[in-house]
Amino acid sequence: MIEMTEGLRQFLIGVIILHSLCMLAGMIRAAIGPRFTDRVVAVNLIGTVAVLILCVLSYFLGAGYLVDVAILYALLNVAAVVVLCRIARVNHMEKARRKEEKP
Repeated sequence: MIEMTEGLRQFLIGVIILHSLCMLAGMIRAAIGPRFTDRVVAVNLIGTVAVLILCVLSYFLGAGYLVDVAILYALLNVAAVVVLCRIARVNHMEKARRKEEKP
């Protein structure tokens, strides 16, 4: 591991702050919407940024186990997005089917 100099320390703090702002922007987009797909993309962004923050914190604190937590969280993030996309697809197909039956 590279020695933690003051410049590197300040850089990592800046990276964490920048990623936190990106996460805040994702939370705002998830709250505003307006479509379901906007919310799914925002949730994916929030999960990805959380993984990045965990990786930076792992290096910053010298705690290697946080990388394992980040990998697990990334896998959960992928699973959540797949489930949400499946729900969106099923809802879309159901609406299309109802529209065809409605003449």
